[in-house]
Amino acid sequence: MIERILRDRQSIWQQIVDERELGQLTTHMLASSAVALALYGAVLGAFHSVLMAMTSAVKLPLLFLVTLAICLPTLYLFNLVFGARLSVRQALAMVMVAITVTAMLALAFAPISLFFLITAPDYGFFKLLNVAILTLSALVGLRFLTGGMQVLNEHGLLAPPVSAVVAAPAAPAEAVPVTPVSAVPATAVPATATTAVNGGAASTVVSAPLPPPPPMTTPGWDPGQRGIFAATGPLPQRPPVHETQRPASMTLLYIWILLFGFVGTQLAWTLRPFFGSPNEGFALFRSIEGNFYAEILKTIANLF
Repeated sequence: MIERILRDRQSIWQQIVDERELGQLTTHMLASSAVALALYGAVLGAFHSVLMAMTSAVKLPLLFLVTLAICLPTLYLFNLVFGARLSVRQALAMVMVAITVTAMLALAFAPISLFFLITAPDYGFFKLLNVAILTLSALVGLRFLTGGMQVLNEHGLLAPPVSAVVAAPAAPAEAVPVTPVSAVPATAVPATATTAVNGGAASTVVSAPLPPPPPMTTPGWDPGQRGIFAATGPLPQRPPVHETQRPASMTLLYIWILLFGFVGTQLAWTLRPFFGSPNEGFALFRSIEGNFYAEILKTIANLF
Protein backbone atom coordinates (compact mmCIF):
# COMPACT_ATOMS: atom_id res chain seq x y z
CA MET A 1 0.00 0.00 0.00
CA ILE A 2 2.73 2.50 0.94
CA GLU A 3 4.65 1.64 -2.24
CA ARG A 4 1.59 2.40 -4.33
CA ILE A 5 1.01 5.70 -2.52
CA LEU A 6 4.62 6.82 -3.00
CA ARG A 7 5.13 5.55 -6.56
CA ASP A 8 1.70 6.06 -8.11
CA ARG A 9 -0.04 8.64 -6.00
CA GLN A 10 -1.94 9.98 -9.00
CA SER A 11 -3.87 6.72 -9.25
CA ILE A 12 -4.77 7.06 -5.55
CA TRP A 13 -6.06 10.59 -6.08
CA GLN A 14 -8.02 9.52 -9.16
CA GLN A 15 -9.56 6.60 -7.29
CA ILE A 16 -10.67 8.96 -4.53
CA VAL A 17 -12.09 11.41 -7.08
CA ASP A 18 -14.04 8.62 -8.80
CA GLU A 19 -15.04 7.06 -5.44
CA ARG A 20 -14.02 3.62 -6.66
CA GLU A 21 -13.68 0.97 -3.93
CA LEU A 22 -12.97 3.55 -1.25
CA GLY A 23 -14.03 1.14 1.48
CA GLN A 24 -11.38 -1.39 0.48
CA LEU A 25 -8.74 1.32 0.03
CA THR A 26 -9.45 2.85 3.43
CA THR A 27 -9.40 -0.57 5.13
CA HIS A 28 -6.00 -1.41 3.62
CA MET A 29 -4.55 1.93 4.70
CA LEU A 30 -6.03 1.54 8.17
CA ALA A 31 -4.46 -1.91 8.61
CA SER A 32 -1.08 -0.80 7.21
CA SER A 33 -0.86 2.30 9.39
CA ALA A 34 -2.01 0.44 12.53
CA VAL A 35 0.69 -2.23 12.12
CA ALA A 36 3.40 0.34 11.39
CA LEU A 37 2.46 2.53 14.35
CA ALA A 38 2.27 -0.51 16.63
CA LEU A 39 5.80 -1.56 15.71
CA TYR A 40 7.14 1.94 16.22
CA GLY A 41 5.28 2.26 19.52
CA ALA A 42 6.94 -0.95 20.71
CA VAL A 43 10.33 0.66 20.07
CA LEU A 44 9.31 3.69 22.13
CA GLY A 45 8.14 1.64 25.10
CA ALA A 46 11.18 -0.64 24.95
CA PHE A 47 13.16 2.10 26.67
CA HIS A 48 11.36 1.25 29.93
CA SER A 49 10.28 -2.39 29.87
CA VAL A 50 8.63 -5.08 27.82
CA LEU A 51 5.27 -4.31 29.39
CA MET A 52 5.62 -0.64 28.46
CA ALA A 53 6.53 -1.67 24.91
CA MET A 54 3.30 -3.67 24.66
CA THR A 55 1.13 -0.82 25.93
CA SER A 56 2.83 1.74 23.68
CA ALA A 57 2.24 -0.58 20.72
CA VAL A 58 -1.48 -0.27 21.45
CA LYS A 59 -1.62 3.39 22.45
CA LEU A 60 0.28 4.88 19.50
CA PRO A 61 -2.17 3.63 16.80
CA LEU A 62 -5.01 4.59 19.14
CA LEU A 63 -3.59 8.11 19.35
CA PHE A 64 -3.80 8.68 15.60
CA LEU A 65 -7.18 7.03 15.14
CA VAL A 66 -8.86 8.90 18.00
CA THR A 67 -7.40 12.19 16.73
CA LEU A 68 -8.85 11.37 13.32
CA ALA A 69 -12.25 10.58 14.84
CA ILE A 70 -12.26 13.90 16.69
CA CYS A 71 -11.15 16.12 13.78
CA LEU A 72 -12.71 14.46 10.72
CA PRO A 73 -16.28 15.76 11.34
CA THR A 74 -14.92 19.31 11.53
CA LEU A 75 -13.15 18.97 8.18
CA TYR A 76 -16.17 17.43 6.48
CA LEU A 77 -18.84 19.79 7.83
CA PHE A 78 -16.86 22.95 7.19
CA ASN A 79 -16.27 21.81 3.62
CA LEU A 80 -20.04 21.50 3.25
CA VAL A 81 -20.53 24.98 4.68
CA PHE A 82 -18.21 26.45 2.05
CA GLY A 83 -19.97 24.63 -0.78
CA ALA A 84 -17.56 21.74 -1.37
CA ARG A 85 -18.93 18.53 -2.85
CA LEU A 86 -16.55 16.26 -0.94
CA SER A 87 -18.20 13.15 0.47
CA VAL A 88 -17.37 11.81 3.92
CA ARG A 89 -15.75 8.72 2.38
CA GLN A 90 -13.51 10.89 0.23
CA ALA A 91 -12.51 13.03 3.21
CA LEU A 92 -11.75 9.92 5.27
CA ALA A 93 -9.66 8.39 2.48
CA MET A 94 -7.66 11.62 2.05
CA VAL A 95 -6.81 11.85 5.74
CA MET A 96 -5.97 8.14 5.87
CA VAL A 97 -3.42 8.67 3.09
CA ALA A 98 -1.68 11.23 5.31
CA ILE A 99 -1.77 8.95 8.36
CA THR A 100 -0.48 5.97 6.36
CA VAL A 101 2.47 7.97 5.02
CA THR A 102 3.21 9.25 8.53
CA ALA A 103 3.10 5.75 10.00
CA MET A 104 5.34 4.23 7.33
CA LEU A 105 7.94 6.98 7.61
CA ALA A 106 7.97 6.59 11.40
CA LEU A 107 8.51 2.86 10.94
CA ALA A 108 11.38 3.59 8.56
CA PHE A 109 13.03 5.60 11.36
CA ALA A 110 12.51 2.79 13.89
CA PRO A 111 15.97 1.20 13.32
CA ILE A 112 17.61 4.58 13.98
CA SER A 113 15.60 5.04 17.17
CA LEU A 114 16.48 1.50 18.26
CA PHE A 115 20.16 2.15 17.55
CA PHE A 116 20.25 5.16 19.87
CA LEU A 117 18.25 3.22 22.46
CA ILE A 118 21.01 0.61 22.59
CA THR A 119 24.07 2.84 22.26
CA ALA A 120 22.95 6.00 24.11
CA PRO A 121 20.15 5.17 26.55
CA ASP A 122 19.55 8.73 27.75
CA TYR A 123 15.88 9.39 28.53
CA GLY A 124 15.80 13.07 27.56
CA PHE A 125 17.69 12.60 24.30
CA PHE A 126 15.65 9.52 23.36
CA LYS A 127 12.39 11.36 23.98
CA LEU A 128 13.39 14.41 21.91
CA LEU A 129 14.71 12.22 19.11
CA ASN A 130 11.44 10.37 18.72
CA VAL A 131 9.34 13.52 19.03
CA ALA A 132 11.40 14.96 16.15
CA ILE A 133 10.91 11.76 14.12
CA LEU A 134 7.15 11.81 14.60
CA THR A 135 6.98 15.54 13.79
CA LEU A 136 8.95 15.12 10.57
CA SER A 137 6.87 12.11 9.53
CA ALA A 138 3.64 13.99 10.25
CA LEU A 139 4.76 16.99 8.18
CA VAL A 140 5.47 14.76 5.19
CA GLY A 141 2.13 13.00 5.61
CA LEU A 142 0.26 16.29 5.78
CA ARG A 143 2.10 17.42 2.66
CA PHE A 144 0.50 14.46 0.89
CA LEU A 145 -2.87 15.58 2.25
CA THR A 146 -2.52 19.08 0.81
CA GLY A 147 -1.37 17.67 -2.53
CA GLY A 148 -4.38 15.39 -2.71
CA MET A 149 -6.74 18.22 -1.80
CA GLN A 150 -5.29 20.30 -4.64
CA VAL A 151 -6.09 17.46 -7.04
CA LEU A 152 -9.66 17.37 -5.74
CA ASN A 153 -9.81 21.13 -6.22
CA GLU A 154 -8.75 20.74 -9.85
CA HIS A 155 -11.66 18.35 -10.33
CA GLY A 156 -14.08 20.88 -8.83
CA LEU A 157 -14.85 18.98 -5.61
CA LEU A 158 -13.82 21.76 -3.23
CA ALA A 159 -15.84 24.59 -4.72
CA PRO A 160 -19.53 25.04 -5.54
CA PRO A 161 -20.57 25.04 -9.22
CA VAL A 162 -19.87 28.39 -10.82
CA SER A 163 -22.91 29.96 -12.46
CA ALA A 164 -22.49 31.33 -15.95
CA VAL A 165 -21.70 35.03 -16.04
CA VAL A 166 -23.53 36.93 -18.80
CA ALA A 167 -21.68 40.03 -19.91
CA ALA A 168 -23.76 43.15 -20.47
CA PRO A 169 -23.99 44.16 -24.14
CA ALA A 170 -21.63 46.96 -25.05
CA ALA A 171 -23.05 50.26 -26.18
CA PRO A 172 -22.90 50.65 -29.94
CA ALA A 173 -20.12 52.89 -31.14
CA GLU A 174 -21.02 56.09 -32.90
CA ALA A 175 -20.76 55.95 -36.65
CA VAL A 176 -17.73 57.79 -38.03
CA PRO A 177 -18.59 59.78 -41.16
CA VAL A 178 -16.52 58.59 -44.08
CA THR A 179 -16.31 60.40 -47.38
CA PRO A 180 -16.63 57.97 -50.30
CA VAL A 181 -14.02 58.02 -52.97
CA SER A 182 -16.70 58.79 -55.59
CA ALA A 183 -17.51 62.02 -53.76
CA VAL A 184 -13.96 63.38 -54.05
CA PRO A 185 -13.79 66.16 -56.76
CA ALA A 186 -12.00 65.26 -59.89
CA THR A 187 -9.69 68.27 -59.50
CA ALA A 188 -8.37 66.73 -56.28
CA VAL A 189 -6.74 63.93 -58.27
CA PRO A 190 -4.84 65.45 -61.23
CA ALA A 191 -4.58 63.26 -64.28
CA THR A 192 -1.59 65.11 -65.76
CA ALA A 193 1.40 66.90 -64.40
CA THR A 194 3.98 69.08 -66.16
CA THR A 195 7.62 68.68 -65.15
CA ALA A 196 10.85 70.27 -66.37
CA VAL A 197 13.24 67.78 -67.89
CA ASN A 198 16.60 68.20 -69.79
CA GLY A 199 17.35 71.78 -68.98
CA GLY A 200 13.90 73.24 -69.25
CA ALA A 201 12.30 71.10 -71.96
CA ALA A 202 8.80 70.54 -70.84
CA SER A 203 7.16 67.17 -71.07
CA THR A 204 3.80 66.00 -69.99
CA VAL A 205 3.54 62.90 -67.83
CA VAL A 206 0.16 61.24 -67.72
CA SER A 207 -0.45 59.40 -64.47
CA ALA A 208 -2.38 56.16 -64.84
CA PRO A 209 -5.33 55.72 -62.51
CA LEU A 210 -4.77 53.41 -59.56
CA PRO A 211 -6.51 50.04 -59.77
CA PRO A 212 -9.40 49.62 -57.37
CA PRO A 213 -8.58 47.65 -54.21
CA PRO A 214 -9.92 44.13 -53.96
CA PRO A 215 -13.24 43.74 -52.21
CA MET A 216 -12.92 43.15 -48.47
CA THR A 217 -14.93 40.45 -46.80
CA THR A 218 -13.93 41.26 -43.26
CA PRO A 219 -16.87 42.32 -41.10
CA GLY A 220 -16.93 46.07 -40.68
CA TRP A 221 -15.58 46.78 -44.17
CA ASP A 222 -17.87 48.20 -46.83
CA PRO A 223 -16.92 47.02 -50.35
CA GLY A 224 -19.00 49.81 -51.85
CA GLN A 225 -16.62 52.38 -50.40
CA ARG A 226 -13.62 50.86 -52.32
CA GLY A 227 -11.88 49.54 -49.23
CA ILE A 228 -12.64 52.46 -46.98
CA PHE A 229 -13.56 51.18 -43.45
CA ALA A 230 -17.03 52.19 -42.47
CA ALA A 231 -17.27 52.18 -38.69
CA THR A 232 -20.99 51.67 -38.52
CA GLY A 233 -21.12 49.03 -35.79
CA PRO A 234 -19.54 48.14 -32.45
CA LEU A 235 -16.07 46.66 -32.36
CA PRO A 236 -15.87 42.96 -31.43
CA GLN A 237 -15.65 42.48 -27.69
CA ARG A 238 -13.07 40.22 -26.00
CA PRO A 239 -14.59 37.51 -23.83
CA PRO A 240 -14.26 38.24 -20.12
CA VAL A 241 -11.30 36.55 -18.41
CA HIS A 242 -12.09 34.97 -15.04
CA GLU A 243 -9.21 34.54 -12.60
CA THR A 244 -9.00 31.24 -10.75
CA GLN A 245 -9.14 31.83 -7.02
CA ARG A 246 -8.27 29.46 -4.20
CA PRO A 247 -11.50 28.06 -2.75
CA ALA A 248 -12.26 28.65 0.90
CA SER A 249 -11.96 24.90 1.48
CA MET A 250 -8.22 24.99 0.77
CA THR A 251 -7.71 27.80 3.27
CA LEU A 252 -9.80 25.86 5.76
CA LEU A 253 -7.58 22.80 5.20
CA TYR A 254 -4.51 24.59 6.57
CA ILE A 255 -6.47 25.72 9.59
CA TRP A 256 -7.68 22.16 10.08
CA ILE A 257 -4.09 20.88 9.93
CA LEU A 258 -3.16 23.17 12.83
CA LEU A 259 -6.23 21.96 14.72
CA PHE A 260 -5.26 18.35 14.01
CA GLY A 261 -1.78 19.00 15.40
CA PHE A 262 -3.06 20.64 18.60
CA VAL A 263 -5.60 17.88 19.24
CA GLY A 264 -3.00 15.18 18.56
CA THR A 265 -0.39 16.60 20.90
CA GLN A 266 -2.89 17.14 23.70
CA LEU A 267 -4.24 13.62 23.27
CA ALA A 268 -0.70 12.24 23.32
CA TRP A 269 -0.14 14.04 26.60
CA THR A 270 -3.36 12.53 27.95
CA LEU A 271 -2.43 8.97 26.89
CA ARG A 272 1.12 9.11 28.21
CA PRO A 273 3.42 7.46 29.08
CA PHE A 274 4.75 6.17 25.77
CA PHE A 275 8.43 6.05 26.74
CA GLY A 276 8.27 5.47 30.47
CA SER A 277 10.54 7.42 32.77
CA PRO A 278 13.32 5.24 34.18
CA ASN A 279 12.81 6.81 37.62
CA GLU A 280 9.19 5.68 37.84
CA GLY A 281 7.54 2.30 37.75
CA PHE A 282 5.16 1.02 35.12
CA ALA A 283 1.85 2.86 34.81
CA LEU A 284 -0.80 2.60 32.18
CA PHE A 285 -1.63 6.33 32.41
CA ARG A 286 -0.21 9.30 34.27
CA SER A 287 -2.12 12.03 36.04
CA ILE A 288 -3.03 14.96 33.78
CA GLU A 289 -0.82 17.87 34.76
CA GLY A 290 1.04 20.44 32.72
CA ASN A 291 0.99 20.20 28.94
CA PHE A 292 2.95 18.70 26.08
CA TYR A 293 4.79 21.87 25.03
CA ALA A 294 5.93 22.78 28.53
CA GLU A 295 7.29 19.27 28.96
CA ILE A 296 9.25 19.46 25.69
CA LEU A 297 10.77 22.82 26.66
CA LYS A 298 11.65 21.44 30.09
CA THR A 299 13.34 18.40 28.53
CA ILE A 300 15.37 20.61 26.17
CA ALA A 301 16.50 22.78 29.10
CA ASN A 302 17.56 19.74 31.13
CA LEU A 303 19.40 18.23 28.16
CA PHE A 304 21.55 21.31 27.54
